[in-house]
Amino acid sequence: MVSMQTKILKNSIRLLGAGLLCFTGAAALAQMAPASTAIRIGVIAPLSGPGADFGVPMLNGVKLAVDEINAAGGYLGRKLELLVRDDEANPDKGRKVSEELAAQKIAVAIGFCNTGVAAKSLDVFQTQKIPLIIPCATGTGLTATYPGPESYIFRTSAKDAIQASFVVDDIVKRGWTKVAVFADSTAYGESGMKDVVAALTKHKLTPAYVARFPIGVKDLSNELKAARDAGANVVFSYSLGPESVVIATGRKELAWKVPQVGPWSLSFPAYVNVAKDAAEDTLMAQTFIVEQRGNERRAAFLSSFAFKYGNKHVASIPAAQAYDSMYLLLYSLFGLRDSSLSGPAIKASLENLDKVYHGAVATYDRPFSTRDKDAFTANMLLLGMVKGGVVTYAYPADMKRNVFAQRKQ
Repeated sequence: MVSMQTKILKNSIRLLGAGLLCFTGAAALAQMAPASTAIRIGVIAPLSGPGADFGVPMLNGVKLAVDEINAAGGYLGRKLELLVRDDEANPDKGRKVSEELAAQKIAVAIGFCNTGVAAKSLDVFQTQKIPLIIPCATGTGLTATYPGPESYIFRTSAKDAIQASFVVDDIVKRGWTKVAVFADSTAYGESGMKDVVAALTKHKLTPAYVARFPIGVKDLSNELKAARDAGANVVFSYSLGPESVVIATGRKELAWKVPQVGPWSLSFPAYVNVAKDAAEDTLMAQTFIVEQRGNERRAAFLSSFAFKYGNKHVASIPAAQAYDSMYLLLYSLFGLRDSSLSGPAIKASLENLDKVYHGAVATYDRPFSTRDKDAFTANMLLLGMVKGGVVTYAYPADMKRNVFAQRKQ
């Protein structure tokens, strides 16, 4: 299966290269840098500490794609070279390594899993005119920091605004309209809470209760009791794994049998595997359900990931989105109109991709434009549910729909 996947990739890359050859002409190709010159790509993720739960899979997704691309000939014979940095989920460390990578003349950066870490480093890439593709962090404001036409910040994860609205729409349909919002005090929690409140407002609702708490909190029993006493019939949690576990286990200890819902972070092992039965029936927004069922491209990705990394690392959403990000970058390189690998040229190519990429997560048909740097729209989301300790489809119809990878609307 792996050899067949490699053959498919080689054929795809040859076709892309042939398209470029027709587009640029032999003279332009002759002026390109020698094949021995690697194209440097910076990768920034939380590879140590609690954030490694999604940072390591993100890196693995990037590495899998790069290994496949290089095995198939790279970009016109040039290898892709990764310069990897650990931001430790720390905004100051994230900025430091961003500046280091910019100084090393990377062509593109792929990175960030934490909204706060990303936010502190965006200007490094914007000022240096280095395209940044975010495959993990979801803070709504990240891709709105700079005006669309000038922005070098792209994203292949679903921003919080559409995740919050998607989940709120679903719980309102279920009749759960008394919502307790539990959000941590990080930039991620702050942004997510605002998006949840905005989504509730569209339904002419206000939160029944709001709790804010620092990361690392070990007990939220008082806040959960207050939410229960306020009449809440659902808990919308906006935090990463450990704190969401505290909420889930706290509900269980209080025997407060209300559902817990939230964004994609509720599908991470740090929540599902640690909360155990307290996480059962949790609902969350998803871009990708990690099951073999689905289209061929997704099945090929899952098989390749399992072959390369074994059972030690799960092909989670950050891995799949990072994998697709690398291929979108490759497509943008083959779309360059001349020999330039400058930031402005790559930015313009990403904004005007004219070839459809059938990815592991979605079908990318013009995912970006000069004004829109987010690859995901609400129609591409799925509702996940924890059942038996794994995340599966909340609705059988989504399982059928997911066979056909969704496109941006």
